Amino acid sequence: MTLPSILLNIAAAAQPADSAKAISNINEGLAALKTQPLNMLLDRIMQYLVQFCIQLTIAILVFYLGKFIIKKIHRFLSRMLLRRAVDPSLTTFLLSLVRIILYFILLVTVIGILGLETSSFLALFASAGVAIGMALSGTLQNFAGGVLILLLKPYKVGDYIETQGYAGTVTEIQIFSTIINTFDNKSIILPNGSLSTGSINNWSREEYRRVEWSVSISYGDSFQVAREYILNMLEEEPEIVRMFIEDDKRDRENAARAADGLPPLPEVIDKELIDEDGDGIPDYLQKPPSWWRRILHVRGLNKVAKVVDRANKTVHLEKVNREPTVVLDKMADSSVDIKVRAWTTSAKYWEVYYRINERLYTELPACGISFPFPQLDVHLHDKKS
Repeated sequence: MTLPSILLNIAAAAQPADSAKAISNINEGLAALKTQPLNMLLDRIMQYLVQFCIQLTIAILVFYLGKFIIKKIHRFLSRMLLRRAVDPSLTTFLLSLVRIILYFILLVTVIGILGLETSSFLALFASAGVAIGMALSGTLQNFAGGVLILLLKPYKVGDYIETQGYAGTVTEIQIFSTIINTFDNKSIILPNGSLSTGSINNWSREEYRRVEWSVSISYGDSFQVAREYILNMLEEEPEIVRMFIEDDKRDRENAARAADGLPPLPEVIDKELIDEDGDGIPDYLQKPPSWWRRILHVRGLNKVAKVVDRANKTVHLEKVNREPTVVLDKMADSSVDIKVRAWTTSAKYWEVYYRINERLYTELPACGISFPFPQLDVHLHDKKS
């Protein structure tokens, strides 16, 4: 009887089965040990110990070598994604996911080198994964939420968001959570599950925002004078949109190109304004494109092409006038309230807001405008005896 069979018989006796069978297994194991020469028994034990030490050494070397390779792969992927200008949100998510997968593969490999049955281990891991998944359902929900965030992109790294009572700049989007940095330099970790299903105010999603001020003037002061002065003040501000956002974008791009020594962008003629025959219908609606003429080569079907082109005009978004406005909001108890609205880029929102606030306070009194404050008149009457 070999040494493993002897040890198996003795180990089987430790199982809480039939006591007679257990005693029999112990006796058989002891009898087999008595029949084995001592030197042969020691040789086999040493052989198994040496083999186990070799396997353990190889497993340790493979573990540290695999760890080194994983770091190299992580660094290579990070540089490659950076060179290809991949979205930083997707970059952090992919890097953390790849690292977890590679470490799991390394763990399975090390266990196989130690001589353990990897198939049994994987089956055990799968069954344990089901139990852990039920216990960590919230964590799996956060993982699914992270995937949805990367696919739908309600926000990305660098955006300023407000959600769940916190506001800050997104610095990382990880597998299970999103990290934002507040203005006072606090790192807030928010679970992706609640972010993917909750409401998020993304202040950086739109390039332009509307700024609003409330100004109170005294009764008797001229609203027209205040309105004209405020409009002139906004006209002097370079960050305020004059009329159309599209024109403002073009002006800013030309200013940036001029600073770099580049020529301005070529003039773009709005095809909706071209009406050479003067019938009130833009020419691009009257002349079907060439591919329309090739398909609808029958003369009578050209009218169909015109109808379709006219229907397509409803999809076109008209320009919206974004010029500054100054309106009389309401007549309060002790003041006349004026509402001032203007548009600027999101990046300059607070800068414009505070600068105009300061100019309103310091410059309006110079043109005869006074700022009221609540007053209470108290009249005392002598009580006649």
